[in-house]
Amino acid sequence: MTILGLSSTGPSRPAHFNLESLIRPNILALQPYRCARDDYSSGILLDANENALGAALPASFVPGLSADDVAALNRYPSPTHDELKRRIARLRGVPDEKWVFLGVGSDEVIDMLYRCLCVPARDAVLTTPPTYGMYGVCAQINDVAVVKVPLVTEGGAFQLDEEAMDAAFIANPGLKMVFICSPGNPTGTLIPLDAVRRVAENKHFSGLVVVDEAYIDFAPAGASACSLVNEYANVCVMQTLSKSFGLAAIRLGFLVGSPELVQILTNAKAPYNVSLPTAAIGLQAFSDEGLATMEANTYTLNANRDALVAQITQIPNVGRVLGGNHANFIVVEILTDGKPDTARAKAVYTEMAENRGVVVRFRGTEIGCEGCLRVTVGTEEENATVLARLRELLA
Repeated sequence: MTILGLSSTGPSRPAHFNLESLIRPNILALQPYRCARDDYSSGILLDANENALGAALPASFVPGLSADDVAALNRYPSPTHDELKRRIARLRGVPDEKWVFLGVGSDEVIDMLYRCLCVPARDAVLTTPPTYGMYGVCAQINDVAVVKVPLVTEGGAFQLDEEAMDAAFIANPGLKMVFICSPGNPTGTLIPLDAVRRVAENKHFSGLVVVDEAYIDFAPAGASACSLVNEYANVCVMQTLSKSFGLAAIRLGFLVGSPELVQILTNAKAPYNVSLPTAAIGLQAFSDEGLATMEANTYTLNANRDALVAQITQIPNVGRVLGGNHANFIVVEILTDGKPDTARAKAVYTEMAENRGVVVRFRGTEIGCEGCLRVTVGTEEENATVLARLRELLA
């Protein structure tokens, strides 16, 4: 069956992968909802039952939008936002906008993948804990089973257990997706591209390799799996503007993948899932000035991260900083008598949040993270405060 609306195609590797066989038949046969702005977006627009008098906002309202954008708030936005997609494609090294899908944060992208690929109460995916919790939440919402193959955690390595994954692929031949978080959350550790490549080429796995790169801009250059998307039809990459771009509030994420996959997701998405204000801010973020600001901020946060790592381990009863430290946070052990202490880590987390004015994240119950707190890298002043609070509680 032909994918409806597909106008260009992507890579054909690996030979054992066939996307159409993974897609739910009802999604493959779906006739997409055709919204008003799919056909015409200029002229006297009397086709979509919009409010012709404009947005109901105070005259004194001064948003971070252009006058033209404010004047257009009474109209439905573009269903595609092609210029924004083109800027993303240019930055991430794929041919054009047909290789980019926009979502309301990466979380919508995750949910869309489940909805398009996985038949409820029948299909399964594979995750590699400790990892991002939304993979499991979306699986439960969509009634999809999860096969868990923990990362190799010894010594804080947090790398794929490729031998165990291969065994899981053989034991579960119908797996629809594998989620690889790189850099990981809560691990902060980059998964090497060669490891992702080996998963993509594994003949025992015929599903989709989903690489979640929410923190990729904090990692060394050249680490993104976007380079593999041009080569492998079964690799897609999720990213977000919430982290390195500092735009968590606008809720904009995206997937970079083959045109076939992007078209399937586009056919099934809500007609206007990304708003005009979100897209307008996103366009500015991907401008030359916006990218320069992102790069400068990322450089500063990485320097702050390195300083935080160096100082936090000097505090009594603080153990190792685990993982590769390739993100804008660190994972650190809280000790009692030289050993990681999960109860003490939980108590420190609670005391800091409720009485000391500093909120970090307790991660002591995650695989390989016994006795651990996850600390986001802040400004120099914020880092100094969290270090002071930890000294007060642990010295």
